[in-house]
Amino acid sequence: MKLFEELKLGDYLLANRIVLAPLTRGRAGESRLPNALMAEYYAQRADAGLLISEASSISEQGLGWLNSPGIYTDEQAQAWQLITQAVHDKGGRIFLQLWHCGRSSHSSFHPADGLPVAPSAVKLKGEYIHTPTGKQDYETPRALETAEVKQIVLDYQKAAERAKAAGFDGVEIHAANGYLIDEFLQSKTNQREDEYGGSKENRTRFLLEIVDAIKQVWGSGKIGVRLSPNGVFNDMGSADYREQFLYTAQELAKHELAYLHVMDGLAFGFHELGAPVTLAEFKAVYPGTMIGNCGYTKELAEQRLQDGDADLIAFGRPFISNPDLVVRFQHNLALNRDAKMVDWYGDQGAKGYTDFPIAPLNT
Repeated sequence: MKLFEELKLGDYLLANRIVLAPLTRGRAGESRLPNALMAEYYAQRADAGLLISEASSISEQGLGWLNSPGIYTDEQAQAWQLITQAVHDKGGRIFLQLWHCGRSSHSSFHPADGLPVAPSAVKLKGEYIHTPTGKQDYETPRALETAEVKQIVLDYQKAAERAKAAGFDGVEIHAANGYLIDEFLQSKTNQREDEYGGSKENRTRFLLEIVDAIKQVWGSGKIGVRLSPNGVFNDMGSADYREQFLYTAQELAKHELAYLHVMDGLAFGFHELGAPVTLAEFKAVYPGTMIGNCGYTKELAEQRLQDGDADLIAFGRPFISNPDLVVRFQHNLALNRDAKMVDWYGDQGAKGYTDFPIAPLNT
């Protein structure tokens, strides 16, 4: 099967085409420091061709999730070395996903910075957000000044430097799922009249400036970008989604990145503003390495690879309860029953995190 074939990704030779999707798991505690339990979790899954870490905040202003890790202090960078070393000891490769939550946050995460920030003062329509002070209503975010946008670009660059010091093999820019970069990309949340809004070209500018800044640290061949053109998560979905995201992919192609990671599947919700954008459409404008993601089975993944629409497939939920997912796929073994969602997130310790059984193999 093509799923188990090697793939050259920049300087790296990946053992297979299976990717651990970034999965926010909330085990870093209030300190937001990676720890030994997290190292065990990633090491368990290190036989995937590539691991993409859970989203990690580039600044205090970028926080918006309980107990998620950060990459905005030297202490955090040093703590991440536990994870990178554990993965490398197993022969694996791991990229760090860089994150700013934007309007999907609350002032209680960063009281010194006040309100969450966004391209425009457009409130997220959601029931509530889990905060350090309990469930709270979403707040109307503060629109960033032009100079502040440029400062956040530098925050991404600094986070990328720390990721390199931590021993990661590359970084992924999280431009999906209604977080800050996605908010800039989409006309629903970007109503700016400066150089960062008003057209698809201007809405893409923030992401491209981040790419340019991080290229100075890593080089383009060790940078990935994640997009969610079909997603509704965090109250997203814009009428011009197809035009916007295919244009964005076309511009990213000029940078010869390690990969473009597209959440083409609909398992995370679909905005239903038209037909879903497909991997084939992206491949037509982005000839580089493509990762498909969201709701894939082994069989569907193989079909996408055989069709040439993707080069790698990322698996999320199946990897939560199957640390040995690669082996189970290779030997056609049944998957563990899914963990309860209540155990996915939050500082639950090993329960629902590292305590899943490994399949016995007859030798």
